Amino acid sequence: MSDAYDETCPGTHEHGISDTDGSDHLTAYDGESVAGDGERTFAALPPAHGRGFAQTWWGQAWLQALEDTALDTAQLKAGRRLARAGAVGAVSVRPGRITAVVQGKDGTPHRSDVLLQRLSPQEWDRFLGMTVERAGHIAALLDRDMPPHLVEDAAAAGVELLPGIGDLEPECDCEAWDHCGHTAALCYQVARLLDQDPFVLLLMRGRGERELLDELQVRSVAHQDVADAAPAEPADTAQEGVDAAQAYADGVILPPLPELPALPSEPGLPPSLDTETDPAPGVDVRALAFLATCTAVEAHRLLAEALSPGHEGQPVEAELALAEDAVRLAAAAPAAIRARLADGSGRDSDGLTRAVRAWEFGGRAALAVLEEEWTPEGEALARARAVLDAAWDEDERPTLRAAANRWTVVGADAQLRQGHDGRWWPYRKERGRWMPAGPAAHDPATALAVVTGGE
Repeated sequence: MSDAYDETCPGTHEHGISDTDGSDHLTAYDGESVAGDGERTFAALPPAHGRGFAQTWWGQAWLQALEDTALDTAQLKAGRRLARAGAVGAVSVRPGRITAVVQGKDGTPHRSDVLLQRLSPQEWDRFLGMTVERAGHIAALLDRDMPPHLVEDAAAAGVELLPGIGDLEPECDCEAWDHCGHTAALCYQVARLLDQDPFVLLLMRGRGERELLDELQVRSVAHQDVADAAPAEPADTAQEGVDAAQAYADGVILPPLPELPALPSEPGLPPSLDTETDPAPGVDVRALAFLATCTAVEAHRLLAEALSPGHEGQPVEAELALAEDAVRLAAAAPAAIRARLADGSGRDSDGLTRAVRAWEFGGRAALAVLEEEWTPEGEALARARAVLDAAWDEDERPTLRAAANRWTVVGADAQLRQGHDGRWWPYRKERGRWMPAGPAAHDPATALAVVTGGE
C-alpha cells in the first residue's frame, strides 16, 4: 500500500490525528475528527440493521457506481452484510482516497482503501466559477444538500462530481483483484456519510470544506467588484444589418464566428400575461403562463446539455409521446392544471398521481415500468432469476411470486418490477394500488430495502 497506517485507524495515533508537522491538532464533533482541512476521520457508525444505506439521491448514485463497477455480486452482498453488522471501523476521508479497517467474517482486520480521481486545478476553477455565479448552489451546500441542478451545472461546465462506472478503484490487503467484501463494506458505509454531508464527496475530489468556502468567498467578492465596476451599456446599441446575399458572397473574407455565449445562470422569465386586455374565449391564462415557464426551463436544460463536453457523441433521445409529456408537465403543475392534463392524457386523477410519482423517481423509464407489463423469456428470464438468487443469503431471501416482469413479496405489501434494461424498481401497495416507492437499482435487494426497510 502507498500510505502508511497503524493498526488502529489510518491517519491516527493514540492521541488523535496529527498534522503534517507532527503536532497534535484535533477538532472533534458529532463523532468526527478533523486534521487541518486535508483529512476527516469519522468514528465507526453503529450497525445499519433494518435500513438502507443511502437515503439521498447522491448517496444512491455513489452506490450505483459501486454496483456498476463490481464484477462479483456475491462480494457486494458480503460487503452489505459486513457494513450492516458494524464491521467497518473509523473511516478516513482525504483527497483521492477513503480508508478504513474492516473486520472480515472470521474477525481478521483488513486495511481497505477505495480511490477516486481528484479533480484537476482546471476543473476546480470551472466548478468554483460556476458556483459563484449561482448563489443557490452555495446555499444548498451549506445546508448539506446537493440538488441535482448543481451536479448538472457542474457537468455542463465539464466537471463530473459523482463517480461513474469504474471510478471507484479498490485496494485491500486481502489482495483481491476486484472489489472484495471489505472494500464493498467501506463503500456502503461511506454512502451513509455522504447522506449526512456532501462535502465528504468534495473532499474526496480534492478540496476540504474550509478551503472550498474560503475560495468561494474570495471569488464572490471579486465577482461582485467586477459587476459593480462594469459600465452601463449605451441605450442605443442597434447595428445596421448586412445584405444576406452579399454576406454569403464575401464569406471567404469574413472574420470567424464569435465564441458561443455562456450558458445563462438560470432560465429566462416569460413575459407577464397580467394585462388590462381580457383573454380571448377559451384561453386559460394560468395554463398558458405555466406552459411558457415550463418551456423556458426545458430550453435552458437542452441548451446546457448541448454545451456540455462530448454532447455531439451522445445518441439523440426520442421525443416524448403526448401521454409522457403530460406527465412531465404534471410533475410541476398546480392542482387545477393537473386536472386538465389528466383529461388530456387519457388518465383519471389517481392514474396521473401514480404516473407523476413514477416520473419523479426515474422519468420515462420509470413511467414505462409503471404502465407496461411484459414477460421476460429465455435468456432474460434466466438472468433475472440468477440475479434474484444471488441477492440474498438462503435464510434471508423473501418468498417471491412472479407474474410477468413483477415479483411480489408473499405476505407483504412490497413488489419488485424489472425494466427492459434489467434494473429493479421498488413498489408498495397503498390503498389497494401498487405505487412506485423509489428509484431503480441493479441489485434487487437494494431496491426492495426501500420498501421493507432491510434486505
